Amino acid sequence: MKRFPEARASRPVRVSPLVRVSRLVRGRVPRRPPVDLEKVDQKGPSPWAFLFWGVIAWWPFQDVVTGSAHPLWLAAPVLVLFVAGYAGTVLAAFDARVPMRLPVAGVVVLTALAVTATVRLGPEWFVFFPLSGLAAGTVAGHLPSASPRPEYGLLLLVGGVSTAAGLTIWLAGLRGGALQSILWGTITAGTVTAIVIRLFSVIALLREVREELAHAAVAEERLRFSRDLHDLLGHTLSLMVVKAQAVRRLAERDPARAAEQAADIEQVGRQALTEVRQAVSGYRGRGLAAELDRARTALADAGVEAVVRRSGGPLPPEPDALLGWVVREGVTNVIRHSGAGRCVITVRNEGSAASVEIADNGRAAASGGLVAEAGPVSGGNGLAGLGERVGSAGGTLKASPSPSGFVLAASVPVAAGGE
Repeated sequence: MKRFPEARASRPVRVSPLVRVSRLVRGRVPRRPPVDLEKVDQKGPSPWAFLFWGVIAWWPFQDVVTGSAHPLWLAAPVLVLFVAGYAGTVLAAFDARVPMRLPVAGVVVLTALAVTATVRLGPEWFVFFPLSGLAAGTVAGHLPSASPRPEYGLLLLVGGVSTAAGLTIWLAGLRGGALQSILWGTITAGTVTAIVIRLFSVIALLREVREELAHAAVAEERLRFSRDLHDLLGHTLSLMVVKAQAVRRLAERDPARAAEQAADIEQVGRQALTEVRQAVSGYRGRGLAAELDRARTALADAGVEAVVRRSGGPLPPEPDALLGWVVREGVTNVIRHSGAGRCVITVRNEGSAASVEIADNGRAAASGGLVAEAGPVSGGNGLAGLGERVGSAGGTLKASPSPSGFVLAASVPVAAGGE
């Protein structure tokens, strides 16, 4: 029977095991075991953990005690000097009071003693080379890191001891497994020791960085909370004072109006409690539309004619909330300090940037004639916090007197604020 191409295409395609393994390797997800820095040893390895490996010198010591080492007058002093030099080098490497040149010199002396012992006293003294490599790793692990460049200290110290060990054993006539075991032991002892010490140094550095980040986060949250609390309560309390004054003026001649103003004070007080709770939980603002509506009410209650002009479409949440803070702070300053009879609030959305301008016909000197761009405004806490908000969003804030009064203007990028 004739096979058609459609029939062949419907058959499942077999994938070789090699291709499957390749796909798994290319798409692998690296395993990162959870590490709790609080449970990791904070002190790191002590020098006694490395001094313990001095027991490797047991074989040379046994040769000296039994008299097998020849000449004995050389073997005993070399053994004593090497053990003392090893202990001194390790202890000096861990002691920050000792200059690093001294333990480095100790590694050179230990290497020289290992070469001398191997050449003059026999193969049992080869164990001095792994101990010299371990001492070299201890010193290299405490040297300043040259990252991202190669670890020259590790290469020179451990590499130097390993090279001396390989040449000495080769010249002594040993080949094969004996040469490889001694050389590998020297390299491994030095490299692993240096890596372990350096890892504990990195862990200590990470712990310090984490503590600094925690302190910075606390400081930033305190700044945010103080700024939000000032902006929220400053405006609300000013509005409550204005309404309380209205109640006092209307209490005798118009009790009904006075009762309305008193009810507004109660409503504003309840709203203030809600806003304080929102500030504690990290809420950043009520939005531009809500602040414009509240500005109309507050200005009208203060006897200031409010004119609001808005052009462009709606704003993303971040610039919308930020310009809402500007309206809140600007209107609060108009009510508190300006003595103005008219306030014009102009909002523009030009697509890439949005701006708000609050202009009054009051006393310009009362606002201080402050000017700031992309950063905090010097002066009162309100304008200072407002300048920090606008500056952190990449915008500009300007506060300056005008021919007819005072102007507070802010501009923020819409794209940056919306991200």
